[in-house]
Amino acid sequence: MGFIFLLISISSLSEEMKLYFGDTHLHTAYSFDAFLNDNDSAYPDTAYRWARGLPVIHPYTRTRVQIETPLDFLVVSDHAEYLGVITELSRDRDQLIDLGFFKNLVRDIQIWFALFMIDIGRAEDVFNYALPEPASGDGHDLVADPNGSIAPVPYGDVTNIKTKVWQDIVKSAEEHYIPGIFTSFVGWEWTSTPTGANLHRVIISPDGAEKALKYLPYGSDVSQYPRDLWKWLDTTSKKLSTRFLAIPHNSNLSKGYMFDEYTLEGEPFDATYASMRIKWEPVVEVTQVKGDSESLPNIETDEFSNFETYTHYLQSYTSEYIPKKGDYVRSALKLGLKFDQTLGVNPYKFGLIGSTDSHTSLASAEEKNFWGKYSNDSTPEIKDQAIIGDADNSGWSMSAGGLAGVWAKENNREEIYAAFKRKEVFATTGPRIRLQIFGGWDFDGINAQNYQDIGYERGVPMGGDLYQTSLDAGPSFAIRVTKDPVGANLDRAQIIKGWIDMEGVTHEKIFDVAWSDERVEDKDGNLELVGNTVNLNTGTHENSIGATDFFALWQDPQFKKSERAFYYLRALEIPTARHSLLDALALQSDDKKMKPFTIQERAYSSPIWYNP
Repeated sequence: MGFIFLLISISSLSEEMKLYFGDTHLHTAYSFDAFLNDNDSAYPDTAYRWARGLPVIHPYTRTRVQIETPLDFLVVSDHAEYLGVITELSRDRDQLIDLGFFKNLVRDIQIWFALFMIDIGRAEDVFNYALPEPASGDGHDLVADPNGSIAPVPYGDVTNIKTKVWQDIVKSAEEHYIPGIFTSFVGWEWTSTPTGANLHRVIISPDGAEKALKYLPYGSDVSQYPRDLWKWLDTTSKKLSTRFLAIPHNSNLSKGYMFDEYTLEGEPFDATYASMRIKWEPVVEVTQVKGDSESLPNIETDEFSNFETYTHYLQSYTSEYIPKKGDYVRSALKLGLKFDQTLGVNPYKFGLIGSTDSHTSLASAEEKNFWGKYSNDSTPEIKDQAIIGDADNSGWSMSAGGLAGVWAKENNREEIYAAFKRKEVFATTGPRIRLQIFGGWDFDGINAQNYQDIGYERGVPMGGDLYQTSLDAGPSFAIRVTKDPVGANLDRAQIIKGWIDMEGVTHEKIFDVAWSDERVEDKDGNLELVGNTVNLNTGTHENSIGATDFFALWQDPQFKKSERAFYYLRALEIPTARHSLLDALALQSDDKKMKPFTIQERAYSSPIWYNP
């Protein structure tokens, strides 16, 4: 036939692949910001018990809480920076002696004052003190700025405390790992935030305690440069024969630096830097409580682009939110095509997942069972407060979300990690939408019953590469989307295409490929909105509109075999009640801060790339 379309064959897996949902980004009382915002009792054991569906005690309200549908896997990803130090010192002040207390007057006063503020219920002030200050001047290298680092209390040598805490984190992961039933990963967060630009990464490893206990998590208190993180991952993996991957998140708050054309040091990407980045960062967290990072908001050609736009930077001062191309995934995917053309390496050839970033130890991605980002943001009456240093920010600025969907053979560390590496993963904003996409040129006879078998046999799944040599016809994409079994119906399924032309200019276009309710596209190809059945007086919705599932075979009508391209699937639910509406009804309030009252949840597949 004159074409090649499979880079790595996994056709033998077609009947074995199963879908698993989990959260790779969850904080407990060992994270300094979680502890300073009133999570002072829920440790990794609590997080795993919640994720497995067991009832637990909420760290702030002290009520019994429980997830509606258990997760299949979880990563406890506490901040590496001063890992558990504030928590442990607050629990056991005798450890101050081990740090050489009474030997450094300035440091001792700072520690004493921090513990005093915690004791009188002003712990959040200690947290806000650590947030970055404004940049002192212009320039690309934010880390070199004198205000570019966090300012935690200097505790001295805290290795012993961090070691004890890390041992407990690893121990909990081991105790809750039940292969075939529930998977726990060892992980942590590297939290670089120079001048409020979010450059955070979650690090996960599929290797267990034997290797994990031979190192301590690498934090941004050692270096805030991503390049140094990757070098540490490389050195440590070689030294200990262990494996890692890093997952960037909240690029929407990166001030344009997460997916830039230049390194943080201000140098243009070269092939070495691009290769290093994609080696360690094959997946990106595209959605979570602090907003959605799929697309620049308010794109004229994308009516669904302004979704849960979070406009509050992680800093100690209020400033205008200015979305930039370097903040959003779709722009990065297009930029990656340029790099592929010029460098021969695509540093932004990543898959997509969602996670929560909850700091309550509770991976609560469900709007009706949402327990906030922080413990002191977990009930309706205390959400009307500034959090994360921004006076305009409140608990209603965020929505519950998200989750990572993984296609793997079994629910264990090896198989789920392998799925992340090959990018056969997808993101949801919370609901358990079942989503799959295959790309290829020969899908004759494919249907809703055999699409997996034929998809794996003749095409590539999400995260894969298509190569074509002679055919002029565009590739076809088989998509299958099924609603959350206990959730809302589906509105539509869209394929989003990005490509680069022969002049080096990038483009994007959105194609509606399946939709509900017998709607008809107008002459310009636009589809009317699905409607809204949310009852604003009860917070309920009706599945009287929408569809339970979609299957479609779509062929790119604008394909040019000389142009690099990517394609990913976006599926939308019908509107449902946001947690802010449920709070408004419970409080009998019409406060405008609570709006919006409805949300149109969605899922994003990892892309499939076409390479000339």
